Amino acid sequence: MTKIVTFSERILGIYSGSRLDYVVAQIFPEHSRNHIKNWILLGALTMDGKSVKPSTILKGGELIELYIEEQENKSNEPEDIPLSIVWEDESILVIDKPYGLVVHPGAGNKKGTVLNALLNYEKDLGYLPRAGIVHRLDKDTSGIMMVAKTEVAYLNLVNQLKERTVRRKYLALVVGSPISGGIIDEPIGRHPVNRTKQSVIDSGKRAITEYKIKSRLGGYTLLSVLLKTGRTHQIRVHLSFKKFPIVGDKVYGIKKRFAPGTSEEKKRFVGEFSRQALHAQALSFIHPIKDKEISLSTELPNDFKNLIKNLEKDL
Repeated sequence: MTKIVTFSERILGIYSGSRLDYVVAQIFPEHSRNHIKNWILLGALTMDGKSVKPSTILKGGELIELYIEEQENKSNEPEDIPLSIVWEDESILVIDKPYGLVVHPGAGNKKGTVLNALLNYEKDLGYLPRAGIVHRLDKDTSGIMMVAKTEVAYLNLVNQLKERTVRRKYLALVVGSPISGGIIDEPIGRHPVNRTKQSVIDSGKRAITEYKIKSRLGGYTLLSVLLKTGRTHQIRVHLSFKKFPIVGDKVYGIKKRFAPGTSEEKKRFVGEFSRQALHAQALSFIHPIKDKEISLSTELPNDFKNLIKNLEKDL
């Protein structure tokens, strides 16, 4: 399956002295600069009928033309995996990801991912990086995720994440009783010994997590958590660092599974919870086309609701 992309434009004098790839990206903001650079290198984008370099300096008045038949990315196959759609329009798709579902194919998870499901749901997503996925959730984290359906939306949403204008709120059930809410501002990077883990480490990148107490559950606490940055495993690492690991977290919470004084009955409920008790509850962003704020939310999945219900007993 191919998609034909074509345009023709004469360069204005105001762009005299500027690089070709920069100018074309300004004229056609629906395409990334890297995308445009590749077209130039392939010879599909020409200047006055001739192949040129991305770094070519313009004088003004040149005729820029493009014709290319883009091939769909077939490194991943579409799979008929149901998606829970929270909201959708012509530019953006927002889904409620169940726990246990991997977002991107990778080692040990070549198939059966959100990406495979998206390619089946909307074939044109095969032309976008990562099928339009702009941020990810861990396999065993449930909740809300946004996906771009066009290159314009993809570039815009990626930039919003970079500029920290996207608000992502989570619910996390932790072991322990924080005195109050707070802000964790600690750098996160790859663990120096266990390379599959992340950790708070001086050489890491800045990471900021804000949390508030939502309810106290007898040695356990339900937190409302706001991500200020988006590092790998950020919430799990930060809360574990503060000695309040997330219930069920087999990577960052194994040393503190139960709160002191937990009854045997409640230990059974907590011990049988098969994943980290972390849910991406709400999301807000500026629509890349309509320039208005979109705010969306999802309900806690039943397993999480039942765990809270059981911890509330006899309080």
